[in-house]
Amino acid sequence: MNTSKILNQRILLESGHLNGKKIQHSCRKLKELKTIFQNQDILSQMDQEQIIYEVDCYFPVEENKSGGLFFGVTRILAGMVGDEYYMTKGHFHASSDTGEFYWGIKGKGILLFMDKSQKVWAEEMTKGSVHYIPGNVAHRVINIGSGLLSFGACWPSDAGHDYDSIEKNGFTARIIQKDGQPIIVKG
Repeated sequence: MNTSKILNQRILLESGHLNGKKIQHSCRKLKELKTIFQNQDILSQMDQEQIIYEVDCYFPVEENKSGGLFFGVTRILAGMVGDEYYMTKGHFHASSDTGEFYWGIKGKGILLFMDKSQKVWAEEMTKGSVHYIPGNVAHRVINIGSGLLSFGACWPSDAGHDYDSIEKNGFTARIIQKDGQPIIVKG
């Protein structure tokens, strides 16, 4: 067997990292996420260089190639801005009718959904949970635990990301901590 083309990507379950050849890494710092948190006074007093989340991705085909799949792992640190938990930016897909799968690797979180009519719902994300994200639905993940939240994702290589719609209009609901528990409130 010729093994020269085997890339051996691996999810390191303890750390939540994706490891292997051709892995692309990115991180989001607080200064890049200012528009997603409601309490701007508290946010302005925080370290803007603080990493909120990191993403490792494997792109085996070029972007926008029909029929391909991308794969990634996201790690969201535990923390809060006021009464809001650390979270991802959230996005629709640029090719709006494409779906995606997420699955929990480590920690505890909430997957927040919002459809085009602005209806919002949520699912708890834990180690081993699997979540289908249908087309035409924005999605964001919130770390509600006291430690690292890590989850995997698989999406079509021609899905693209529409972050602008969320940055401009936001989600119509938020996850906040009240009396030590996460609750959904109007956005």
